[in-house]
Amino acid sequence: MESGGVVRVLGANWCPDCKRAKQFLSELRVPYEFIDVEQNLDAREEVLAKNNGKLIIPVIEFVDGSILVEPSNSEIANVLGLEISASKSFYDVIIVGGGPAGLTSAIYSAREGLDVLVVDRGALGGQAGSTERVDNYPGFPDGITGAELASRYVTHAQRYQVELVSGVSIESIRRDGHHVEIITDQGKAYQAHSVVLATGSKYRRLEVKGEDDLIGAGIHFCATCDGPFYKGAKNLIVVGGGNSAVEEGLFLSQFADHITILQNAPTLTASKLLQDRVNADPKFTVHTNTAVNGFVSNEQGRFKAVEVSIDGESSQIEGEGAFIFIGLTPNTSFLEGLVELTDRGFIQTSQTFETSIEGVFAAGDVRNGSTKQIASAVGEGAAVSIMVRGYLERLKEIAPHH
Repeated sequence: MESGGVVRVLGANWCPDCKRAKQFLSELRVPYEFIDVEQNLDAREEVLAKNNGKLIIPVIEFVDGSILVEPSNSEIANVLGLEISASKSFYDVIIVGGGPAGLTSAIYSAREGLDVLVVDRGALGGQAGSTERVDNYPGFPDGITGAELASRYVTHAQRYQVELVSGVSIESIRRDGHHVEIITDQGKAYQAHSVVLATGSKYRRLEVKGEDDLIGAGIHFCATCDGPFYKGAKNLIVVGGGNSAVEEGLFLSQFADHITILQNAPTLTASKLLQDRVNADPKFTVHTNTAVNGFVSNEQGRFKAVEVSIDGESSQIEGEGAFIFIGLTPNTSFLEGLVELTDRGFIQTSQTFETSIEGVFAAGDVRNGSTKQIASAVGEGAAVSIMVRGYLERLKEIAPHH
């Protein structure tokens, strides 16, 4: 930033990734100008031009002319030439992941006087931070925005002097004598008596033809993030039949005239309450026993239709956009071959949250058997901190000088 210039962030006020990028830049004290593509048509055209006709935000233009599209915090930091690192090389507990589970674990551990480091590859708060509204979290009868809830977690952790580092990914983890060592994507090594893995999960993809090319150009995984782009749409397609899919479909119905839900199973698997709401709403059409075979684009390279097989019969269903809600994939790619994982990639743990590596624990969405709910993640974060405390006490007996 030697030129004294200002970073340009092209996005929208309701876009969680835009909020994350702006927050990250603010935390780094980097001056930036935010341009709302919904209010500024020139900016909207600029986004389309920089993305080959795709409306993907945020687009961030740096002072040196370099451009990033929907970047991670680590990518932003790299372009800015910033070195994000922890203040020490050794901690009592290192927590990988700064969502509800990770931050709760940090709060509980720090309250007991332990030296705690939290490392997150993105913004602190996890998926909860990008949720429009949380209505089932105990203690908030009127609901609370995900961003506000995440901010409270972070503030609470800071109160107990938890060291928080965001925008840093972990490349590997290994046992080193009585300690555990993690290596970051910047090549830095940190050691601790114990490590808690709370890296969460991300949305699963269908892995069919046309999907990759149309992500951001009509295919989406977050109704809260991208639904407002489709105000006045004639038909939006939702793929999936569970609670998340139906809830997101109901959310999208405030923007579109019609919602088509595609479910590969014989029936929807969402709760009866949600099914009743959809079945009673003329805005909805539900197709079960439906396989998605691919996506079709128009001449402009945007989503046009989905290719399906309904009860074995092939056809196309047209719409302005498709939203995919078929489950979650755990953020464990960096753990393959290092920690025991299930076939789907979730971390296998004992009843006391221990992984296959001594001194390494797991909690929250990334753990096999977790319920993928914020309240549950908080509970697991508290529970795993108690298990870590027990482990550290046993470690003192075995190796009193370590």
